[in-house]
Amino acid sequence: MRSDNIHATALLIGESGILISGSSGSGKTTLALTLISHCLQRGLFSRLVGDDQLFVEAHAGRLVCRAPGTIEGLAEVPGHGPRSLPFEPACVVDLHVRLLPAGEIARFQEDASDDIAGCAVARIDLAERNVAAALLAVMARLSIPPFL
Repeated sequence: MRSDNIHATALLIGESGILISGSSGSGKTTLALTLISHCLQRGLFSRLVGDDQLFVEAHAGRLVCRAPGTIEGLAEVPGHGPRSLPFEPACVVDLHVRLLPAGEIARFQEDASDDIAGCAVARIDLAERNVAAALLAVMARLSIPPFL
């Protein structure tokens, strides 16, 4: 199997794998850590898979990602550098969250998907550096309470 190295962050919420992409400084790590904290406070399983760099590859038509060994279990905290936290070694990606400049985001989005490593992955586009709005959008998409 050939793995591609991509600039993104991944996490698990329950059984759902989330891939967050965006330019440097767009808020990938902040959104991932906020989602993990939010879900843990509500008793939902949530863990980081990898921050900043991921290996992705197709397995039976599904996208699987994992962190390079040199950075697994580490998340970059602005101003403090890498910090360790509980992590999962890999996940199957169910949702791609693409962080973009606010002016590029449609208010209401049609169902969309991306081809990543030959796998179709559902996608939502969210405004970069707007963690509050992104948190609500991901919770709604995954039917996490209060959204059902």
